[in-house]
Amino acid sequence: MMTYRIIVHYLFVLCYLLSPSNVAMGQDDDGAASSSTALEPVCPNMVKRAQWGAAKSSNVTYQLKPVANVIVHHTTGERCTTVVGCKEMVRNIQTYHQTQNRWSDIGYNFLIGTGNIYEGIGWHRTGAHLRGFNDKSIGVAFLGNFDQDRPTARSLELLARLLQCGIEMGELTDDYRLYGARQLQSTNSPGKWLYAKLQTFDHWQVEE
Repeated sequence: MMTYRIIVHYLFVLCYLLSPSNVAMGQDDDGAASSSTALEPVCPNMVKRAQWGAAKSSNVTYQLKPVANVIVHHTTGERCTTVVGCKEMVRNIQTYHQTQNRWSDIGYNFLIGTGNIYEGIGWHRTGAHLRGFNDKSIGVAFLGNFDQDRPTARSLELLARLLQCGIEMGELTDDYRLYGARQLQSTNSPGKWLYAKLQTFDHWQVEE
């Protein structure tokens, strides 16, 4: 009788260990359960306008979507290395654009720091980042001076995921064209180091 109970007990334990919930689920280093097959979403997390303390826009002009062009800039100035510092920098850029340039809002659709994307005017809204192209492009600015600094791998990954997200949401055409601002205007933006990295992206538009 005892042997039979022992066999039944071990069969129960074996069935539990081999159940789908235990095979599919693992544990992270902090002890939290997580799916071993979970995929990271294509659309990256973003610091929204309310989170960085954006002032209200004085006017909104909407774009027809999907948009066929993406133009990358750099903001020059210092590079921000913390979320608090980046939020302050984005607020300062918006203040400058609204008070000095007398624009309705911050000029860029999105801004990218070393570890996060910051929502500027966002998708399907016309920015003020490059004359002659604002109504038919998305403007993305990297925070910092990339004539001096090299873009981080993380910031480049965020750009790639933002653009793929734009395609999947129908904000960008499947064959959108990616430019550095210097290709379309007399400027050094987005800086030599970032400009070189942009040329490795699939949708890079080769200079003619």
